[in-house]
Amino acid sequence: MVGKKTMRDKMQQSFFKSVRFALRHGQRWWGAAGLVLGLLFLQGAMAQTNNYPSKPLRLIVPFPPGGPVDVIGRATADVLSQALGQPVVVENRAGAGGVIGTDLVAKAPADGYTLGIGPISSLSITPAMGKKTPYNVDTDLTMVSLLGKVVGALVAHPGAPFDTLEQMIAYAKAHPGELTYASSGPGTSSHLAGEYLSARAGVKMVHVPYKGTAPAIQDLLGGQVPLYFETSLAAAAAMVNDKRLKALAITGPARSALLPGVATVAEQGFPGFDVSPWMALIAPAQLPEPLVEKLNKAVREGMTSPQVAKRLALIGGMAETSSPAEARKFVQNDTAHWRKLIKDANIRFD
Repeated sequence: MVGKKTMRDKMQQSFFKSVRFALRHGQRWWGAAGLVLGLLFLQGAMAQTNNYPSKPLRLIVPFPPGGPVDVIGRATADVLSQALGQPVVVENRAGAGGVIGTDLVAKAPADGYTLGIGPISSLSITPAMGKKTPYNVDTDLTMVSLLGKVVGALVAHPGAPFDTLEQMIAYAKAHPGELTYASSGPGTSSHLAGEYLSARAGVKMVHVPYKGTAPAIQDLLGGQVPLYFETSLAAAAAMVNDKRLKALAITGPARSALLPGVATVAEQGFPGFDVSPWMALIAPAQLPEPLVEKLNKAVREGMTSPQVAKRLALIGGMAETSSPAEARKFVQNDTAHWRKLIKDANIRFD
């Protein structure tokens, strides 16, 4: 029995010694294999970067055609196409104040072939409102660059029973809960502008959301709603000059040559009022740094050209580009700004 036990012990010792040897040398083998695989991956990534783009790109615009987000989106698509040598196909995916389109970008492969226009609504205002989104702005998206911003105006149907902002507020106070205003969707800048002004003026207006600027304007012109916070000052000016609408105030920080006789909301008793929508170029998270740099370079060179500046001026907009880090910081600061504003003004989004 003792001899058998000794032999068994020796066999076990030999077995475990062999296992330790195999593991020790196996680790070295796997380390070498991992190094080779890493080099191959790096080589493949470099080849992918050098060949990018090798096929058409798609650009998700999270609002319908015709509005300022779409105009800036199509200008961006043209800039990218010219710089990268590939077609950039614009895909309008409207809904939920830009959240639906932004979510499509967040869930796309991080290969540089799906990009998006990130508006203030889905990147800043909706998160600031405390509304849950299917993506996390900080972790699910790459900020490539800021693109630009637009200034808007508060406009009214010609048949509305007021001609000035002061008269509008007096009417709202005399008819609590009866005055309606249109927006391009829940969580958009036009929605927040209405709630912000209501809170500052101490009135109650009823929010009527649409799926974009174009349908909101259509109902405004038709008299279905009396008010709209138009984000495209040029579009508003054209309709005001044609007597199809009347302008009550500029919603940006300063007056505009497009409507020189119209004062800002801030000038008319509400200091600090400024709702100027902005947009950024976004991509899925983990987009390789060389691709981010390539896209950023194309945007910063193309969006500041005289041709694009003239194109954006038609909607009362202006280009405003940045580095990826600056874009990320800007979005974070803007979200914090609106979150504080919403809290301080006790704005409710019921």
